[in-house]
Amino acid sequence: MTETAFQVESGNCFHCGQPIPAGALYPVTIDGHTREMCCTGCQAVATAIVDNNLTDYYRFRTEIGDKPEDLVPEALRQLQVYDTPELQKSFVRDTGANIREASLILEGIVCAACVWLNEHHVKQLDGVLDFRINYSTHRATLKWDNERLHLSAVLQAISEIGYHAHPFDPGRLESLQRKEKSIALRRIAVAGLGMMQVMMVAVSMYIGAVSDMDTGMRDFLRWISLIMTTPVVFYSAQVFFSSAWRDLRRGRFGMDVPVSLAIGVAFSASVWATLTGQGEVYFDSVSMFTFFLLTGRYLEMAARHKAGQVAEELVRLMPATATRLRDGEQEVVPVSQLELGDHLLVKPGEVVPADGSVLEGTSSTNESLLTGESLPCHKQLGDALVGGTLNIESPLTMQVEKVGDSTVLAAIIRLLERAQAEKPELARLAEKVASRFVPIILVIAVSVFAWWYLHEPSQAFWIALSVLVVTCPCAFSLATPAALTAATGLLTSKGVLTTRGHALETLARINHIIFDKTGTLSHGHLEVVDIQVLSAMPEDVCKQVAAGLETASEHPVAHAIMRLSTSPLRCDDLSSESGRGVKGMYQQKRYRIGTPAFVQELTGCEVPQGILPPAARSQVFLGSEDGWLAVISLADQLRAEAAGMVTELQALGVEVTLLSGDSPHVVATVAQQLGISHALGGQLPDDKLAYLRDLQAQGKVVAMVGDGVNDAPVLAGAQVSIAMGSGSQLAQASADMVLLSENLQQLPFAVRTARRMQIIIKQNFLWTIVYNLIAIPLAATGLIAPWMAAIGMSASSLVVVLNALRLKN
Repeated sequence: MTETAFQVESGNCFHCGQPIPAGALYPVTIDGHTREMCCTGCQAVATAIVDNNLTDYYRFRTEIGDKPEDLVPEALRQLQVYDTPELQKSFVRDTGANIREASLILEGIVCAACVWLNEHHVKQLDGVLDFRINYSTHRATLKWDNERLHLSAVLQAISEIGYHAHPFDPGRLESLQRKEKSIALRRIAVAGLGMMQVMMVAVSMYIGAVSDMDTGMRDFLRWISLIMTTPVVFYSAQVFFSSAWRDLRRGRFGMDVPVSLAIGVAFSASVWATLTGQGEVYFDSVSMFTFFLLTGRYLEMAARHKAGQVAEELVRLMPATATRLRDGEQEVVPVSQLELGDHLLVKPGEVVPADGSVLEGTSSTNESLLTGESLPCHKQLGDALVGGTLNIESPLTMQVEKVGDSTVLAAIIRLLERAQAEKPELARLAEKVASRFVPIILVIAVSVFAWWYLHEPSQAFWIALSVLVVTCPCAFSLATPAALTAATGLLTSKGVLTTRGHALETLARINHIIFDKTGTLSHGHLEVVDIQVLSAMPEDVCKQVAAGLETASEHPVAHAIMRLSTSPLRCDDLSSESGRGVKGMYQQKRYRIGTPAFVQELTGCEVPQGILPPAARSQVFLGSEDGWLAVISLADQLRAEAAGMVTELQALGVEVTLLSGDSPHVVATVAQQLGISHALGGQLPDDKLAYLRDLQAQGKVVAMVGDGVNDAPVLAGAQVSIAMGSGSQLAQASADMVLLSENLQQLPFAVRTARRMQIIIKQNFLWTIVYNLIAIPLAATGLIAPWMAAIGMSASSLVVVLNALRLKN
């Protein structure tokens, strides 16, 4: 082992320098030598240093630190901080059985090859279950087994290949993006200034080449060009060299390999020509295509930041602090310190800091960024409040029911991250093509150089240079993720959350869609639509009696009837009979509400003639010892936009089917009202799944829309599954998309957007293929100069990104 800068005395701990107690045996092998430690603590820290390849700590330390924290190298200590449970609360989700999931931001990603390298490198770690990176946003989703692997080990593995990963934080992301833009602009500024100065000199040299410029002046101008080009290459173009070296060190060909090769070879050849006074110089080409490449990359970066804007806005919704009420006093506390059951004051203009319910006050909230619904939502006692929504009118006192990772907003962000990280089939194909494209281009460039060298040596170098620069594998990899990110962001802003990467790709191809009825085409809760009085008792009194009786029941019908009166009568001896109704006493008189048979037992007479249940309605009867009092009709109201939605889907060539567990008579009535030609009632989950399988066997691409637990198997079986925002968590977990806005009119919009996305992806692919088929032959035949090639490469990537951003309109 190389001697350390700080020598540890014999008999002392190699790590901390303290005397080793008698009988203590804690050896650690460091760089091939066995070193003795004084305790298990020093042994554990030294082992961690060795395992993380940080033994330079021992080589270059100049003294032993007094503090315990100084025993660990800074690089390792910073990463190990992320293993603490307190810190992980803010960005790590425990999914059970020691399986954890985290959202990270990666620095240093410049192309699809960077994404591929990181994904493959991290997935090789024992304990990593899944690792996906979204190229558009540079955000990664990591899932790992915490018993087999710690998060710090993953972050260390990423740093070993030249990249840096941090827990996702919206503030940090904004800071990184500002830093990224600032560095990019400085590089562009240096390259631009260098290019302008070099071009002025180059013009003089071009004129001198056809006139009588002497050799001394020519050499002087070459040295001037070298001086002005050097900062362009060693500062502005350094980003290309760093990326290329990082890829080559891992045995991979990234997008910057041919670019760096072109810049490096052209500059080196020009320096040689300047030193020897022989050959051609390419300083103008080097500075020009460095400038144009950096400009194109900056514009692409700005478009990428814009494409991921919706996800970032969702994360920024949650405020940093909240006003907590305790013992009549108000205190401002960080949102991270809120606990279940806390009472909070939300003032007008403030953002709701956590999920909960209204305890006091009446107001309206703006939930547009979560649901896409622009109209304010009225809130009163008992209503649910969603963290991240804006209180508009009046102060509200609320009780916290969900915090941190369990809130609705956190779940939405998690699902959105999953969708943007997952790669559709087209994206995987494009990355595969791009990864093989670079070696092919290198072979083509060498072949072109060899051919021209044999036929016209003076042209060989710059023509091969143009071939290296003009090709655009970046566009292949950008074609799908740029369009997917833009489409996902647009739909999220409309209240349609895409939770799976393949969903939009498949949604564009659907030709059949199946709807559940209750909670999907209808609101999913019964409302009183009519009350018919059958006695001399006034209608208001009938409503008060009915509402008073139903206070003993938790049935959905009871909740609907209780809303009939704000002053229900207080009844005695209330008792509920499951499936039949409720009975009770009021002013020494017995009353019943429920089924006709149940009430008839009290009235002692038949149900009055002429009372028939209207279509798609349920009826509840009210009676007393004196006879029949009233009949109350209830119905699950259809959504106002349902009929228009069905018409739009059919106009798009999508067949619509209604499958419901309700009675066939009710289902047939609803289907007729909505213009649905295929409808089946009395369908159990297995029946729905069998119907779905039958359609798929016929070659149909089927989407399923549902909301309940019973829809989960069918949602999982459909090619595309869409759950309602108010549906069960199981249904949403099984779904590829979630209709947060509850607005069915957004479904046809989603189909149209998905189809537009497919068209734009195909346009991107077509553009990239046509561009390369035209550009490579032109460059190989010498018709494109290196600086023109740089413009073409940048423009090709930019066209792909801008075309994708058309989806946001």
